[in-house]
Amino acid sequence: MEQFIKIMQNEFVWGLLIGFTFAFFAWKSGLTTKLRLSRDVRRLESELRELQGHLNTQLKINSQGNRTLQDELDELRRQNENLRVSLAGLQNKPGRAEHRQYQITESAVRMMREQAPGFAPAWEKAVRQSEMEIEAGESGLKKLVRKVIPGIGMGSGTNAASAHDDEEH
Repeated sequence: MEQFIKIMQNEFVWGLLIGFTFAFFAWKSGLTTKLRLSRDVRRLESELRELQGHLNTQLKINSQGNRTLQDELDELRRQNENLRVSLAGLQNKPGRAEHRQYQITESAVRMMREQAPGFAPAWEKAVRQSEMEIEAGESGLKKLVRKVIPGIGMGSGTNAASAHDDEEH
């Protein structure tokens, strides 16, 4: 034991012990840091795998959505083409020219109502009178007479009366 005390009194031994102590704490700190970093690396790798899985899932969903949208767009284009062909066919049907002429006449009448001062009241009176005749002709006795005898009941009562009065004079 005496020799141990003698060795411990030597300054070199004290420096060596202090150096070993610092080296031990540095080694322990490095070891714990290495363990902590390896745990962090494993955690980050698992997060990376999870994020890659999420990304793959998201890309598959987007791919399916894009494919669905593309299919729908193709279907709408096909329907649009079919409707365009149908519209062109309908515009060439008989009676289309008469309908167009009716629209032109209706537009001209609207412009005349706006521009001609005396035209509007007379026109509105004639339209009201024609509407009343049509309504009367669609119901009641006039409708029955028109079905039985097709030439009768088509003219207005005032026009027929004035034509009858003209024959007498």
